Order: sequence, then C-alpha cells, then structure tokens
Amino acid sequence: MVSAADTPAWAGHLRAGSDFRPADLLEDSSLPGRIVRRWSERPLWAQLQDVDGTWIGSEQLEQRTGRAARRLREAGLAPGDRLVLCAGTSAHLVVAYLAALRAGLVVVPLNTAYTRTEVQRLVRDSAPAAAAVDDDERARWIREASEGNVAIADLSLDLGFHTRGQGGAGESGDALDAAGPSDPALLVYTSGTTGQPKGALLTHGNLLASATAVEIAWRWEREDSLLLALPLFHVHGLGVGLNGSLCAGGSVVLRSRFDPADIAECCDARTVSMFFGVPTMYQRLVSSGHASSLRSLRLIVSGSAPLPAALAEEVAAQAGQIPLERYGMTETIMLTSNPYDGPRKPGTVGFPLPGVELRLAGDAGEIEVRGPNVIAGYYNRPDANTESFTADGWFRTGDLGELDGDGYLTLNGRSKELIITGGYNVYPREVEEVLATHPGVREVAVVGRPSETWGEEVTAVIVAEQVIPVDELRAHAARELAPYKVPKRFEFADELPRNAMGKIVRGQLSETHRAG
Repeated sequence: MVSAADTPAWAGHLRAGSDFRPADLLEDSSLPGRIVRRWSERPLWAQLQDVDGTWIGSEQLEQRTGRAARRLREAGLAPGDRLVLCAGTSAHLVVAYLAALRAGLVVVPLNTAYTRTEVQRLVRDSAPAAAAVDDDERARWIREASEGNVAIADLSLDLGFHTRGQGGAGESGDALDAAGPSDPALLVYTSGTTGQPKGALLTHGNLLASATAVEIAWRWEREDSLLLALPLFHVHGLGVGLNGSLCAGGSVVLRSRFDPADIAECCDARTVSMFFGVPTMYQRLVSSGHASSLRSLRLIVSGSAPLPAALAEEVAAQAGQIPLERYGMTETIMLTSNPYDGPRKPGTVGFPLPGVELRLAGDAGEIEVRGPNVIAGYYNRPDANTESFTADGWFRTGDLGELDGDGYLTLNGRSKELIITGGYNVYPREVEEVLATHPGVREVAVVGRPSETWGEEVTAVIVAEQVIPVDELRAHAARELAPYKVPKRFEFADELPRNAMGKIVRGQLSETHRAG
C-alpha cells in the first residue's frame, strides 16, 4: 500500500486498497513469459478473432506460436537477431510477432504504406536476419537492400521459410520464452516527421511494464474484448492494444481497417467491451452518426495525437462517456492517462501511469520522463542518445506541457513547434483548440511562418466546412487569446497532411495553400 506521506503521482490510478509496488510491473520477466502464463491459466477460450471472423483459442495460439518459434530457430535464427514484419493485420501477423518474441528475436515492424526507398533505408539500418511479409514486391525490396542475405518467411504458413539467406538451417537451440527484462524485443522506427527515423530499441521489460501499467489503470480484465482497428506496425495498436489484451488475458477482435459502420455494427452486437482509436477515428464516428454505438462499451480510449476538447465533448454527448485520453510515444510506450474512475478532463492527458516519473524542465516546460517503460537508447545512434537523455538519466520527450492543480498534464506541442513571435512564446495547440470551436472549422493546424517584423508569424491553416471570412476567424480567436497569440495569417486547405496514426505532419504544411 502506498503511504499517504509519500504518495507518487500515479497512485490515483490504483484501486482502493491496492498493494501494488513498481516491481510488480515486471512480474514474469518478459512479455511472452506473462502471455504464456495467461494461456496456462485459461487454456480453452476464444482469444483472437481474425479479420475473416474466425476465432482462435488460447491453446491453439500457444501451439501455433510455439511451432512457428521453433521454425525460426531451425532456420538458423538466434536470440537477438532481427526479424522484419511488414504485413496487413491478420492472425498470421499476430502469430509471427509472438513467435519471434518467444524465440528471443527482435521484431522490426514496418508500415505497409512505406515506399521502396523507406523500406530499404530501414532494412539497411536494422540489418535483419529474416523478414516476414505478405507482398512479393516488398519481399523483393528487402532482398535488394540486404543483397540477398535476408531469409524470407511465408506468413500464410506461420513462418515456413521458402527462401533462405546465408547460413542455411540450424538447430532449435535454446528453450523458448527465455528472454529477460533487459533483452531487446522491438525495434520501432519513429515516424520521422521532424527528420530521419530513429530506431527505438524496446526491451521485454519496457513492453511488459507498459502493458501491466495500463492493465492496472484501465481495470483491464480477462473478460474484456478489445475491438482493434489500429494498425499493428505502431506501438498504439501493437504495444498497447495487442500486448495489453494478451497480458491481461483478454480477447481481441481484429479489423483490417477502420470503417465507422463496421465499428458500429460490432459494438451493437455487444461482443466487445473496449475500443481504442485516434482522434480522426472519433471525428469520423461523430460525423457519420455512428458514435452512439460506443455506448455499449466499458471503455473508449484516444491517443497517438491530441484529442481536441470540443471533439471529446461531442463524442461524450453521443457515446455517453468522455474518451479516456492518454499520452505516450514510440520510445516510452505509455506515459500518462486520465483516470478510469476519476474525472476525465478533456484537453488533458491525465497523470503518470504506475511506475512512471515525470517532470517539466526549463521555462518552456519540456516533459522529461523515466521508468521501466522507457528505452535505454536508440539503435546504433549514440548521437541521438546524447541529445535525448539528461545527465541524470531522464528521457527528453521533446514535448512541451504544463500541470494543473490536480496534477493533470496538458500538452502544448513539440519543442521544435514552439512559435516565438515578437519575443513571446506561442503554443500551437492552445491556438488550435480555440479555432476548432468555430462552427465552420473542421480541422486546423497552427504553425510559425518566417517574418521580418515578428521573427515568426502565427499562421493558421484551416480546413473549413464552408467559406469563412478571415475577420470572423480573427475575431473568434481574439475573444479567447491574448493579441500576440491571435493568428496574423490564415490559410485554407482541402485537408491537412497526416501520417498513418493521424498526427499532423507540420513540415508538409507548405505555403501553397489559399491565403486569406
């Protein structure tokens, strides 16, 4: 029991009377260690629904992943070797992922939307021993980048190998599920929205600690069933959705893509209890009239990009609950969350999850964190490690934030996105939140444009429902913002550039929009 005299910030996520200790986050030592224990506790139940509607039981999952893990070993792969996974969502992908972890390999998930150049850049950087793909063209790209030294596995055969790299077949070697907390498990490349992607090397301890923390905070039970329409190449879908479900012993309903009508139909059938999405998904559910189907769920969660407070209120009006907004990143998985039992404050991302420490540094309030969920460093990037970690071991997130009187964190944007105009600091998120409340504004992004007078000029790029006079937008902003924060320039676009997880790619907000 946490003592009242030394209550950590994350204590508000615990159940009353909990005897939780941070060491509990690493019980079972590794992600497969926890999952295998869950399988043994409940061997005969439907755990994974494939995209075609077929259910796979826990005992079948244990057997399939075990066979596939042994195939990886027999193909000559050893613990620590890297395996690229690049395929659409399916049970075969889940089996490949779990098998690789059980065999002690390091999974390198790649976005299926990546071009040849992007795939080959990451293959050369990660130097994988093998790859599992569902597309012959991507397989060819990988072979070219590795000069034929990567073995290609067939996902449809649960990692049966039909081509081999150098080395040939080997022995099954060490026992499965032998990885420890410090052993590498995932090499996930950052989105690269502000520069070249970096490989975040996540350990089994990182994955296990984060999955356990959200299991505790979100009251995740084995009776829960998660409707998972997020892609499995990103830590939101993979590290939170899939890992969290399997670590809690719950079930997962896979979807190959997000479709509002399909989500509503699944919720209306009352076969699922949880849904995780990004803000653009919630926007589409609201605008299509399908958000009301979320009323049947125990929990809805939003992440990967800021959820505008106005949108959170719209969802709540239809779904009967405010989406539980949380905050995390590739290098840390989950960091903070609004509470499950306590007040959910729209526009905030709550307070630290169990085991996470957080502090704000400098005048701008850069968020720094540490905990068992945080990477020890980037893959082969000592330069990035020097920049990203403080001398006393805290990870610099690059995000700016502030804490309210209750300890809830509000994100103000990225440190590199901070606009300095006439000597004043302007946080894009604050201006965006105000402009988003105008009834004619569908989406908005605020950036700084070079200005001889101001240094930077606060500029709003607007996606509008109809023509809006600039004077009207400026007056709307002036009612809520200090004069220096009010955009001096308005531009209009048909849509905002976003990456696969719905984050605005500000570097692509060129000045070719219609100016107002």
